[in-house]
Amino acid sequence: MQFFLPFLAEAAADIDPNAPGYELTGASSVWSMLIIILPLVLMYVILIVPQRRRDKKLRDQINSAIVGDEIVTIGGLCGKIVNIKDDEVTFETSIERTKVTIKKWGIKEVKKPIQS
Repeated sequence: MQFFLPFLAEAAADIDPNAPGYELTGASSVWSMLIIILPLVLMYVILIVPQRRRDKKLRDQINSAIVGDEIVTIGGLCGKIVNIKDDEVTFETSIERTKVTIKKWGIKEVKKPIQS
């Protein structure tokens, strides 16, 4: 709250106490609104928009994954997809071909094999 005190004091100093009502609502109210709104808009543009783009890109990769693609889970397991059913993915990992079934939301990265 103390952050706004200098701005409020400056706005109050600009007001003429003998001015009519229509002159009291002027640029100072616009500037005070900008002081509040501008940081919120900047925070949205800098933080939220890029995160939404990354999330959308990851969702598209997960939805376009097919059998044979390599995945990395959020837990760090790596393997090759062997079955996709609704919202579950079964993949095999290691030399022993251990099969693990996870939900799609547990996938962190999808790596497409290089096709020649």
